[in-house]
Amino acid sequence: MDIPEGVAYSSPSGTPRGNYTLGGDMHKYRLGNEGDNGFEVAIGKTFDAGNGANFGVLYMPAVWGGTQVTAQAFATLSGLDVAPEAKFWAGQRRFRLKDVHVVDRFMLDYGDNTGAGVTDLNIGFAKLGVGVFTGGTFDNGSSTVNNANRINVDLSEIRTNTGGKLRVLGTLVRGTFQMGPQGGGLSFSHEQSDFVMGGMNNSLFLQASNGHAAISGQFQGLADTTTFVEQPGMQSTRIADSIDWQQGPLGGQALIAYQTGKIQGGGSDGLKTTDVSAGGRVSYAVSRNFKWLAEVGSTSRRIDGQAQQSLNKLTIAPTLAVGPDFWSRPELRLYVTYATWNAAAGAANAGAGQFGAGGRTASTLAGVQMET
Repeated sequence: MDIPEGVAYSSPSGTPRGNYTLGGDMHKYRLGNEGDNGFEVAIGKTFDAGNGANFGVLYMPAVWGGTQVTAQAFATLSGLDVAPEAKFWAGQRRFRLKDVHVVDRFMLDYGDNTGAGVTDLNIGFAKLGVGVFTGGTFDNGSSTVNNANRINVDLSEIRTNTGGKLRVLGTLVRGTFQMGPQGGGLSFSHEQSDFVMGGMNNSLFLQASNGHAAISGQFQGLADTTTFVEQPGMQSTRIADSIDWQQGPLGGQALIAYQTGKIQGGGSDGLKTTDVSAGGRVSYAVSRNFKWLAEVGSTSRRIDGQAQQSLNKLTIAPTLAVGPDFWSRPELRLYVTYATWNAAAGAANAGAGQFGAGGRTASTLAGVQMET
């Protein structure tokens, strides 16, 4: 069960209660900046099918912003004599492989659409996962506008050095798109334990994609299945590095990222956006069940022909928790957030209900948040 959003919050009159971001994948430093409520729960069971085989089902409804959706609904078969370690599946399943928690972003993520495939197939030097997907979900059928299909190949647990392992995710998208090419993507992720010192882990990401393949491994810019409004493709690159650590009472996670995106197709074809992000969160345990959290984030966005946007935020949050470590959950946080931005960022986000409306360049938020 996951309840990651704020349960009570406030902000000055006419200002948003959260979601202070320039819009980049790595821009939303989430502590004290969620600005909404959500709930999702997974209901599942595995059955013994005999002779070592197992059959499983899982259903996960979710409510976000008052709207109920199907997050996951799939069935699995495992323990088959043809590949005892492999898990075969069909339905709508998440494959959120690796995230950077402080910005709530899954860097490698190829699920969320209906499809079928296999995971954890042992091929000696690595584990293999393969998924074939349509462009639809259980809530929305595949759009006939683009007839999109996608295949993902995931190679994991590739040992590279002591404490280090490599993961490679490939994406190939085919369909009939009005704006931009079909597309493909390739991601490399290297995980290193005991990086620099014991208790510190490092994650390095090198990623590229084009057309209607998203940089994370999903679809990019499918036509909306309700309005059928066609969207362009995107040529994207990303390099990001994240560390997390726990040393006695002191824990945390930090990030630095650089990402580019160039529109492929449509009236803005060739327009390039460059995003930069640096920041992190520190946790200090005063006792087993009380700790202080502090998070800072500095982000910028440059779009061809426009002034550079910048936004910075600072959050302080006294926190009750079930344990003293950075990753211990659930946590109940009382937070205060201060965000400031330049005139270019304000102008780009000046619509009704946005943080730059009315010419504002700063805002202070306060609230209570539960994350479990």
